[in-house]
Amino acid sequence: MTNSGASHTGESEIITIGTPAEAARLAELLHDRPEAHFGRPPVTVVSYEAGAAPVQRREAFREVYGSIVARIGEPTLYGGSTRGPSVRWRDGRRLVLLAGDRFGAGLSVHRPEALEEDEHRRFAWGGAWSAAEPHDVGLLPYCWQLYRSGPGECPAVRPAAPLAGSWEDLERALGLMLAAWAEQLPVQVPGEWAGFTLVSGRDPHRQLVVSYSPDEGLAVAVDDRDAGQGPEHARQMWERGWHTHDRGWWQSAFPETHEASPAVTARLTVTELRTRGAVAPDELSAQDIGVNNRGELWLPGLGIRTP
Repeated sequence: MTNSGASHTGESEIITIGTPAEAARLAELLHDRPEAHFGRPPVTVVSYEAGAAPVQRREAFREVYGSIVARIGEPTLYGGSTRGPSVRWRDGRRLVLLAGDRFGAGLSVHRPEALEEDEHRRFAWGGAWSAAEPHDVGLLPYCWQLYRSGPGECPAVRPAAPLAGSWEDLERALGLMLAAWAEQLPVQVPGEWAGFTLVSGRDPHRQLVVSYSPDEGLAVAVDDRDAGQGPEHARQMWERGWHTHDRGWWQSAFPETHEASPAVTARLTVTELRTRGAVAPDELSAQDIGVNNRGELWLPGLGIRTP
């Protein structure tokens, strides 16, 4: 549902955002004439019904996003936070930001260096608004970002990603990021899969793969080919939450449309890592990170070391 009450004052005009076409017109204005709009607050271009489920938010955002892309082209950086999308059309002159939360999404334009300097501080502080506040991965400016050498310029420097300090922190970070994927990937890169492989330093030859795909939803798989495959072992795996066994790999998949799926996927992942001997999240690394094997996918909200 679009917000017909939002407005934006240009150099000599007022734009009222009531339709996706008007949102696209605003995006073009910010993109082509950014200097007049630096420092202004975001203009709401889509708002959600109170209590809207992630799938409802996703579909409400889709039409507006599609209109904007049709008007000004594909973004420089796809991405999102745990609260909503964070899509960027960026070069050295301006950064047009389409970002949202649980209530809606807005358009704004920034000087790239100013916005990114502020974001780097928040990453250094673990998502908090100051160094004195507790870390909170849910407050990071974005938890995933994808660069595909599209229009514009990628930042020369990316901020350091905070690491999970405990298993509870890791489970929460992973669950929030997977929830963001389920809501945001189908709109920004429709029909594509995303995934990564987790490896523990205490069990370096075993792979545990976490993924999203339009067909399977959220899924996790673990290489179990070195284990005995008798009925007792199978019972233990089923009790931990695994669904199927195929050629030495155990797999579980959870529907992307179910709001509990991200948390369940995260819990199964962390339980399996701990059961197989990992003592702390800092022993883990994430590898083979990607979306359809195209572009560079960065996961600063995962809480695990990446290449």
